[in-house]
Amino acid sequence: MNSAIKIIIGATAVGKTNWAIEYARANNAEIISADSMQVYRYMDIGTAKPSITEREEIRHHLIDIVNPEDIYSAHDFVEKANILIADIRQRNKEPLLVGGTGLYINAFIRNFNFPGAPKDPNLRNKLKQRAAIEGIESLYNELKEIDEESTKKISANDLYRIIRALEVYYLTGEKISDFHYKTKSYRPDIDIHHLQKDRSAIYKGIEDRIDSMIAKGLFEEVQMLIDKGYSQDLPSMQALGYKEVIDYFLKKTDKEACISLIKKRTRNFAKRQLTWFRSFPVKKEIFI
Repeated sequence: MNSAIKIIIGATAVGKTNWAIEYARANNAEIISADSMQVYRYMDIGTAKPSITEREEIRHHLIDIVNPEDIYSAHDFVEKANILIADIRQRNKEPLLVGGTGLYINAFIRNFNFPGAPKDPNLRNKLKQRAAIEGIESLYNELKEIDEESTKKISANDLYRIIRALEVYYLTGEKISDFHYKTKSYRPDIDIHHLQKDRSAIYKGIEDRIDSMIAKGLFEEVQMLIDKGYSQDLPSMQALGYKEVIDYFLKKTDKEACISLIKKRTRNFAKRQLTWFRSFPVKKEIFI
């Protein structure tokens, strides 16, 4: 068996799931999800998880492992992925790492272990209180002044990561972008394949996927999460699709505008993914 860890990356809606399942069937592989949203239970439609049937046929890991109120970091991903790879290989199967979360992939291929990153619950709570009073945008702009590089990879709506970056800076005087990238070299045991389509085909896939999500019950899924008591301020509930539907429920927009905004923001997300993936040491470009 090839000792390199095969990693499949690609923009959202490019077709990673189908490609990976076909590969796993042919190569006795198990799939390790590198998706920061598919880790959450109850959030199925909006995160485009593989179906139950697909997961019954091909074993998938790191899907449905935490609740929406939990924080799941790149550090958690790297730690668990390395354990899973060893376990899968011990069972004489091939690990196949698949996903579009650039932060997770980047952390894995550089084998980050995030040593000694300081934490201060009191400071974090103060920053949360500021966000509640001043708004997330205020903290995001503050971070942009301190560490513009990190804001290129942190969404303006990602309160958890904004607070974490500010926390590290105020505790150490060090930018989190510098802190993360002290590890410059890539691990030698990786084989990255980048699945690609023409940009227009990716955008068409996004349109079709979101229309399908709506038909499958995305709005009902978000309502179910609200009914379960999950706060709209949770990082998980700020994810693409969920945030926009919550705003619709809060009567900040109408349904047509909500769906249009989900599509627009997803296209923008795909653009950011493609930009980030260009910096990765890709071994093979696969046009599908």
